[in-house]
Amino acid sequence: MSNKNNLAKNASFLMIAAMISKVIGLLYKSPLSSIMGSVGISYMTLAQNAYMILLMIASFSIPQAVSKLISERIELKDYKNAQKIFYGSLMYAAVVGGAVALFCFFGADLIIPSNQSNARLALQILAPTIFMSGIVGVLRGYFQAYRNMMPTSLSQILEQIFNAIGSILAAWLLVKYFADGTTESIGKWGAAGSTIGTTTGVVVALLFMLLVYSLNRKKIRRRVERDRTHEEESYREIFKLIILIVSPIILSAFIYNVNLYLNGVLFNEILGWRGVDDKVLSIAYAEYGTYFMTIINIPLTLSSAAPTSMIPEVSASYATGNRKETRNRIDQTTQLSMFISIPCAVGLAVLGHPVVSLLYRVTDGTAGKLMMIGSFVIILNGISNISNAALQAIGKPKIPMITAAIALVVDVAAVLGLLFFTDLGVYSLLVATVVYSVVICVLNDMAMKKYLRYKNPWKKAYLYPLIASIPMGAVAGGVYYGLYHLIPSNFICLCAAIALAVVVFLVVYLAVSKPTQKDLAALPAGNILYRVGRTLHLC
Repeated sequence: MSNKNNLAKNASFLMIAAMISKVIGLLYKSPLSSIMGSVGISYMTLAQNAYMILLMIASFSIPQAVSKLISERIELKDYKNAQKIFYGSLMYAAVVGGAVALFCFFGADLIIPSNQSNARLALQILAPTIFMSGIVGVLRGYFQAYRNMMPTSLSQILEQIFNAIGSILAAWLLVKYFADGTTESIGKWGAAGSTIGTTTGVVVALLFMLLVYSLNRKKIRRRVERDRTHEEESYREIFKLIILIVSPIILSAFIYNVNLYLNGVLFNEILGWRGVDDKVLSIAYAEYGTYFMTIINIPLTLSSAAPTSMIPEVSASYATGNRKETRNRIDQTTQLSMFISIPCAVGLAVLGHPVVSLLYRVTDGTAGKLMMIGSFVIILNGISNISNAALQAIGKPKIPMITAAIALVVDVAAVLGLLFFTDLGVYSLLVATVVYSVVICVLNDMAMKKYLRYKNPWKKAYLYPLIASIPMGAVAGGVYYGLYHLIPSNFICLCAAIALAVVVFLVVYLAVSKPTQKDLAALPAGNILYRVGRTLHLC
């Protein structure tokens, strides 16, 4: 099997896992919103945003960093030092994760805004999850370095299943036995219960990854013992390497994602200062931070599977000096990511309202409007994820960190200006997010041209999916709104519209791009798609 097919196969595993996980996430948040209401959803979102920031500091990018470091050693058949990096990464994750977990538990009042103090209990419950997530991340990155995405995929699915079950059950129990009946009390205890589910999911994922490692332990040991050609590095050198490589990647991820947390804090503090009621703010932020972002994150997670799979591939080819193959890997990843991102963005722009209404009955319609005007954020984030991963893979992790820092300054300035001087309200957060993403895309693209002489494959990766998405969007909208007049069922109309839209997209894509079998090999199920195209005389 070719390396291209390996990359497509690995990305496919991660995409399938991401899709299953995100669908589960959507399904369980609907009953959660019924249990705790929009106020509780807002508390949960604030706690989880803060948790994600702390997680980024502790371990969020550990899988990518470990994958990069170990894959370089594996390419050179340096199994002995690859294993030492694995052990060193576990120690690093345990120490840093433990410190951040303690800060999360004892410093929750410093992190959550004072007018949203009911979200603090939910954040404190997440403290041990931060510690365990680092260990899980190292184990996932270890197997990704060996181009084995199956353990990561299965652990993510298991994590989300137990997260969903635990969240609903714990939220219901805590609301039933501890809430006093007021909206704020129900929200507080419901949010706390939802984060118990998050912890449960990570515990299950950790146990699964430890089981996978134990099953492969003998094979790993034999490989290390046979490596007698490489000089063993000291742990001092290993830790220095980990700190120099892992820290910038983690800081980059932290800065890259901290804008969501900062924007939420600024939104609540500034509009609260301007006299907007706390309950009104909670409901409005739930529309953006939970309903809109949860749905947007589905295609974002799918498209990010390609950059995740790309890191060990690009690191390996770059380590051997093959710059042409490095660029080819990035091209392939871009094509795969945009093949998903562009039609998803167009589809959500057309069907945003019915999708949100189906999943979240308590929405007031704001999330649907945000979806219609802001779904193209999916494309921008997809582009920035690829460039971030590529720069990290070639040993330039400081560049994404710097570009993210610059973009963050611009983002904060935009949020402050919009919240103080306009009445856009929650739409200000969307505008700032767009500005933030554009800045990262532009700066990272400049760095890619400088260090790799990289040119984006505009025609294959962007133009063809865009052309195919235009009739797809027209069909999706026409079928949904036309059928709804005959059968007023949101679910049935959406299923019919999405199914026909997918067919139209694939047919038009094949017709305009005229791909070869080699081109389609970069896509999941590309060989099947090629056979269909040949049958229809489109390839």
